[in-house]
Amino acid sequence: MAEPGARAPEATADRGWRLRHLPVLVIASAVLGALAAVVGGVTGGADAALGAAAGVAVTAVSYTLTTVVLAWADARDPQLVLPFGLGLYAAKFTLLGAVMVGVASTGWSGLIPLCLGIAAGVAVWTAVHIWWLTTVHARRVRH
Repeated sequence: MAEPGARAPEATADRGWRLRHLPVLVIASAVLGALAAVVGGVTGGADAALGAAAGVAVTAVSYTLTTVVLAWADARDPQLVLPFGLGLYAAKFTLLGAVMVGVASTGWSGLIPLCLGIAAGVAVWTAVHIWWLTTVHARRVRH
């Protein structure tokens, strides 16, 4: 187990590494959100457009929050990552569950597009993150 506050010299020298990927992922999510709104609008009207775009936004905000909080915790002490990560996970899914139950109880026609937007947001965020790690980040590590 690492000693509290122990850092690899490379990580200490490059403090921006924890958030370097975030702009690319946020841009990809914004593009997906616009595309989801167009597809939702064409296939299901205004509620579907709003629902699909909101679903992508929910995912992007959730993942961005996780990235920032875990980067902050890791910068303070690597041993804080697990408790902060688990606590944030529990809080986010509790909030997401409450919001989804609340939205479902209204009978809003944008609920299914909202769910599809969340799923698409997760798929695109994950795919772009994998791309970033295997190309951009891998090049930085090799040099």
